[in-house]
Formats: sequence, structure tokens, C-alpha cells
Amino acid sequence: MDLSGHTAGSRLSVFAHRPAPVQLSWLGYFATTGLTTLDAVLLDPWHAPEGTEAQFVEPILRLPAGRWCYQPVPWAPKELSPPPAERNGWITFGSFNNTAKYHAEVFALWARVLNAVPGSRLILKWRTFNDAALKAVVREVFQGQGIAAERIELRGPSFHKEVLQQYADIDIALDPFPFTGGLTSCEALWMGVPVITWPQSRVVSRQTHALLHQIGLPECSVKDPDAFVRLAGDLAADPARLHELRQGLRARMQGSTLMDAVGFTRGLEHALIALYRQIDSG
Repeated sequence: MDLSGHTAGSRLSVFAHRPAPVQLSWLGYFATTGLTTLDAVLLDPWHAPEGTEAQFVEPILRLPAGRWCYQPVPWAPKELSPPPAERNGWITFGSFNNTAKYHAEVFALWARVLNAVPGSRLILKWRTFNDAALKAVVREVFQGQGIAAERIELRGPSFHKEVLQQYADIDIALDPFPFTGGLTSCEALWMGVPVITWPQSRVVSRQTHALLHQIGLPECSVKDPDAFVRLAGDLAADPARLHELRQGLRARMQGSTLMDAVGFTRGLEHALIALYRQIDSG
């Protein structure tokens, strides 16, 4: 089973020599490896809706319970604070994703969100925001979209426990595109912060979309940029809904396939055994 794809240090050339009777791609890569010697790529119905086969050389094996499971780290805060808007008097949007996922179109859409919600602010956090030049560029981009510099807060690196604690400062998380959050989205949701996402055609753009469907919150996955802005505005204007989500997201996650590690493992085992038998009999 390959967990790296075309990433640094991978060993895909081994799979080209077929050392095993069944060879699979899973988790560590978000596109086709291009290897016809792989018997399947493990995805799910949300990451890979009908038609995704055209993007892959490998056959797609859809795991009905989802592509992965989530387990929060033991140092995640046990208690959740109320949405920060209740103490601040304004809505704070945020994203703690890798800055490599950001680009002009992402910032333009998020600027539309900020313009649609008067007085709102945006917190971005990633380790590269310890770079003064990068911070200046990002603020300049938002200023060009009519967003005053004081509405943008750029936070640099910190220990993981502190990252999770800082979700207490976020009311609503905004997902980048086309490379969406994965673990980052799981952590935002675990900390009671709803995530708005815009899935597109590629697997990598549908990670948060899949998570939201697994936990029963599909309405936070939208069809286009206008719907993204509209949903952000609707949530910002509904403090009762934000409070309800803050208190209820963990229970949603715990009651879903996303956190059912035993059930997921059994399903994965059955899928792998069935694939082996299919290949062995073929």
C-alpha cells in the first residue's frame, strides 16, 4: 500500500515492479500515481463522485464510511468557549491552513465575505506568518479589495496545543480552494468552529466537503462563490446557530463514521479482502 504518491522521498518505483499481488494507493496523495500496476486507489463517495474515474489511471475503490478517521490529540482543550462574537461584538472569520494553499482567488473571495459582513475580521495563522514581507503582501492584497489592514490579523507559529486554543478566537472558518483543509478542518470542527467550503472537481478540493457530509453538516459545503459569501453572511447573522454549533459539533463528530475507528477498520478489512479475492480469482 503506497501512502506517498508523488511526494518527496516516495518509493513509487517499487510498485512498478509489482512486488505484491495486490497494490493500492491510499491517503498520502490526492491524484493518480499514473501507475497501471496499482490495483486501486482508496477514496469514498464524497471525495470521488461519479465521473472521477476520468482523473485516475487506477480503478477507484470507494469506502462507504469515508476515506479516513479522525481522533483528536489528547492535549486538545476539553472545554469550549462561546463563539467570540458574543464577547467581541463582531464576527471573526479564520483559517489556520498552510499558506501554500492561498492565492489571489482565495483572498478575493474572502474579501467579498468580509465586505458582506460589516465590522468582521479575519485571522490567518501559519508558521510562515513570522515573515514580515509575507505579512505586508497579504495585507496589501486585502487592502486592494477594500479591507482595512486592522481587520486582518496574521499569526505566526506556535505549539500545537496553542494552535487549538486559538480557535477560541474564531467564529467561522473559511476553507481555501482548490486545495482544501483536511486535518485543519477536522480540528476546527472539533473546536466547535463551522467550516465553509467550496468543493470542485478534484479530490483535493473535496476533503472538507467529505468531512461535512460525514458529520451531517452538508449545508456548509456550497456550490459556487456566491453561495460561499451568502452562507458566511447567513451564519454571521445567526448568533444562536453559531452557539448551537459551538456546543454540538463534537457530539456530531463523535456520533459519525468520521470517528468510528473500529467500524472504519472493519470496512477497510472487508474491502481489501474482497479486492484480493477478486484479483486472485481473476
